Amino acid sequence: MKNALPVRNLMLTLLAAVPLLCCAQKEELKHSPEEPYSVAAYVWPSCHYEERNASVLWPEGTGEWEIIRKGTPRFEGHYQPKVPLWGYEMDDDPQVMEKWIEAATDHGVNVFIFDWYWFGEGPFLESSLNNGFLKAKNNEKMQFYLMWANHDVKKNYWNHYKYDSDSLLWTGSVDQENFRIIVERVIRQYFHQPNYFKIEEKPVFSIFNFQKFVEDCGGLDGAREALDYFRAKTVEAGFPGLHVQVIAFGGNEKNPGILRQSLSEGRSNSEIVSSLGINSVTKYNWGQGEGLEDYIVWGEEAMQRRHNWDEALDIPYFPNVSIGWDDTPRFPDKGKSHVIHYNKSPESFAAYLLKAKQYADQHPGQPKLITLFSWNEWVEGGYLLPDMRWNFGYLEAVEKVMSGKHDQ
Repeated sequence: MKNALPVRNLMLTLLAAVPLLCCAQKEELKHSPEEPYSVAAYVWPSCHYEERNASVLWPEGTGEWEIIRKGTPRFEGHYQPKVPLWGYEMDDDPQVMEKWIEAATDHGVNVFIFDWYWFGEGPFLESSLNNGFLKAKNNEKMQFYLMWANHDVKKNYWNHYKYDSDSLLWTGSVDQENFRIIVERVIRQYFHQPNYFKIEEKPVFSIFNFQKFVEDCGGLDGAREALDYFRAKTVEAGFPGLHVQVIAFGGNEKNPGILRQSLSEGRSNSEIVSSLGINSVTKYNWGQGEGLEDYIVWGEEAMQRRHNWDEALDIPYFPNVSIGWDDTPRFPDKGKSHVIHYNKSPESFAAYLLKAKQYADQHPGQPKLITLFSWNEWVEGGYLLPDMRWNFGYLEAVEKVMSGKHDQ
């Protein structure tokens, strides 16, 4: 890994002029160049009390703040623990959400994507959305949608102080019966909210691990049946359809595929997309990688992956911009090589957000949606919320880029 010094020239180049990205042919979604940008930040809704999370995961009653506050520096200059400027506020408090909404919309973030879970035949961590966001008096200013985080959870992943075993705590898999309960709940409880985010009037529903979803459905035929059921129920509820978004994971990112070869059945991306009715693809973050310590190196690799995905797909690929990566509070054995620390700053983030904005401008046939990692992933080192080190720096970077002041 090269140190930060030789990358400074690249940083200056990024800030001065961002190269154009290749524009692949995309399915036209009839969007005008004047359409406003949708800047959507992921919300990790873990910092509040729920009886279930307190009894199984975080017994102190403050959710994952319990782990975040115990973060320890692993090398000289390592910023741990992360300290929020506004204190350790509960994310299911509507007054806290009102403050979040004001800060977000004042700085150009106008959509929240809530991580949404279903474990053990029931929802998990819904209180932030249900009791916080939906009860906030100003929530009409902010749109939202769900990303179903259907991944498994090992016991020591979310609290290694409580568990030393990496055996399974919960599986993200659901059977057909539970999937139908999920569909009914999501449509009734969320799609009908007036500020639920839609594309062409279709509610957007994102699936984190699409590979796992297809496996749990027994393959492509089962996945198509499940999604067709979801679409049919969405139409029955009065909407013109369902917009299915998937998080890019499949294949390998030098030669991307919606699904890994083991499940693709020899079909191309175009055939899988057409068969399953997938409407768009984005990323949750730029991805992890041991030895990736430099933000700009991380970003440039992400730009190449974006280019590869863009060329591989016939449907919209929505650009993601990530703030950083540092999940050491969850893992006592991780160190310097697991943390993005060189060249990590609001200015570096702004340079890549400008790239994402230009990408959106260069794809006039698709909505101008940009996803951000994230609003409040304190425990993974990627957050827009103000802290004691950067203050409002990252939010101000969003405002500067999205308002056009970055170009001046």
